[in-house]
Amino acid sequence: MPPALAVKAQAAIFLVVAGVAASAGAQNTAPAVAVALVPVAQGLDHPWAVAFLPQGQFLVTERPGRMRVVSASGQVSPPLAGVPAVAAGGQGGLLDVVTDTAFARNRRIFFCFSEPAAAGARGNSTALARATLSEDLRSLQDVKIIFSQQPKVESSLHFGCRIVQAADGNLFLTLGDRYHRKDDAQKLDNHHGKIIRITPDGAAPPDNPFGKQPGALPEIWSYGHRNPQGATLGPDGKLWMHEHGPQGGDEINQPRPGRNYGWPVITYGENYGGGKLGEGTAKAGMEQPLHYWVPSIAPSGMAFLTSTRYGAAWQGSLFTGSLKFGTLHRLEVAGDKVQREEKLLQGNGERIRDVRQGPDGLLYMVTDSPQGRLLRMQPN
Repeated sequence: MPPALAVKAQAAIFLVVAGVAASAGAQNTAPAVAVALVPVAQGLDHPWAVAFLPQGQFLVTERPGRMRVVSASGQVSPPLAGVPAVAAGGQGGLLDVVTDTAFARNRRIFFCFSEPAAAGARGNSTALARATLSEDLRSLQDVKIIFSQQPKVESSLHFGCRIVQAADGNLFLTLGDRYHRKDDAQKLDNHHGKIIRITPDGAAPPDNPFGKQPGALPEIWSYGHRNPQGATLGPDGKLWMHEHGPQGGDEINQPRPGRNYGWPVITYGENYGGGKLGEGTAKAGMEQPLHYWVPSIAPSGMAFLTSTRYGAAWQGSLFTGSLKFGTLHRLEVAGDKVQREEKLLQGNGERIRDVRQGPDGLLYMVTDSPQGRLLRMQPN
């Protein structure tokens, strides 16, 4: 990729129409909304996440291990210096990035990636780092890894790796089960198939649910997850997330402290190629999903829309991308219930990896391909 790329924004218009209702069984009656998909930047190599910087700029990760700044006019910077080595391959690489809620004061960012084992050792795991973005937007400084998933295993699958910072400054990080270690998701002596909660310094907060339980890792917030690649805070400050099922059974959950979300004991999916997986769809002591997809949509990225930029009907909706279908899914939520679902951008044909609401109240997405794009969904 050249050091810098300028993009002329050309809008591709998609008329958004009411979609098929979700599990509630009723039709979506929200009025249609016309939007334009506006390319902000293109030529990105498997972009995984976008975060927002001052003055309309963006911070974008590329899975092979590069982080770039995109200007408000679509200029793409050379890779930032200071990014640690990543275990790039399969689903692994440089993954999520978020800016600290106090970024305007401290210029701190948090990012997660697949971390290779130390020299001479084998395996990898998901790691979370913090750093300071230099004033000239050319490098990461004071990089420190504040969490490393344990144990490291030889796998290129199921890293999870979405970061959410709560109002108290603490960080949630979603962690995949590493695929062939799925049974670990039911054990509290490892980080596979878990959501963890840590301070910005990497410590386990004293009110974490398993902090005083012998044999349990104190960082764990919830467990029984498969491969969570979307997470966000709801308007009420509660954590929401979604996770990939196997063949069918992608789920939306609202992870609560100490709760068991069932994987791989219960699932609405089945083995690849067919056949029962686990013990069924429900079991005492295990949480039911708030919403699930059969067949799978391969969800990635997640954001609540709090603005009215697309009209009042969309305000409060939950949005998630689909890697499988290239669609954007709008879910109407009341409390902790998903009531209706609408499929947007049908026919777009691009794998949607991340979805975020920007400071301007508009939705932004990155698409997963060797020539990935940063897109803005503009009200028409």
